[in-house]
Amino acid sequence: MSLHSSITGEGKAFVILHGFLGMGDNWKTMANQFADAGYEVHLVDQRNHGRSFHSEVFNYDVLAADLKEYCDEHNLSDIILMGHSMGGKTAMFFAMQFPELLDKLIIADIGPKYYAPHHQEILDGLKALSENDSARKSRGDADEFLSSHIKDWGTRQFLLKNLYWQKDKTLALRVNLPVLTREVEAIGQALPTQTIYEGDVLFLNGLKSNYITPEDSALIGAHFPNSQITGIKDAGHWLHAENPEDFYAEVMRFLGKD
Repeated sequence: MSLHSSITGEGKAFVILHGFLGMGDNWKTMANQFADAGYEVHLVDQRNHGRSFHSEVFNYDVLAADLKEYCDEHNLSDIILMGHSMGGKTAMFFAMQFPELLDKLIIADIGPKYYAPHHQEILDGLKALSENDSARKSRGDADEFLSSHIKDWGTRQFLLKNLYWQKDKTLALRVNLPVLTREVEAIGQALPTQTIYEGDVLFLNGLKSNYITPEDSALIGAHFPNSQITGIKDAGHWLHAENPEDFYAEVMRFLGKD
């Protein structure tokens, strides 16, 4: 089955993969900047997210295979691939399995190591929302309902992008919540040991984030010997949203367009 995407710009293919519970549309502003710089930007919704298909199977091997199929369908090769968080892990698995399709790899605030599940509060809140019809009469009602589960306003606004109107005039979630909840352990999966990608890689980490620590540099170097790690100041895990200027500048520098 085909992944949903939106494509903007003309030039070399630049594919962006969103994070857990996100969608390609989260990257629209940044995508427009890359398009203006001369790239054909593909904002891809991964399976069980956004407008892409739902499936009972969810792990990084199938996410990488989905992207390979997408590249074949769109005749993409020699691509720039960027992934954030879960999307970054998908991008790493893709690089190990299909290195011939890549030119450069950009990983935003995620490492190749194992991450323990840490989304339960968010998943519980979304489950409660999905089971409460009265809370899904408007986006305002949904936000108010979620606020008792998720205190951070920015996180709630990110999650509320998943809502869409049904024919019965209630809101529903685009994400496949049951499968993502069941497979939450798979989200933290580490890259298989001994896997190596020899191409150019840029790791960007938010300096206020703990997803990539100084201790991770050895493991990153073992998997990606031609990689560099660059910190983005004044930014946490959502580094592209919290400091878009520096994020964009570092990507352009890596691509030789600074």
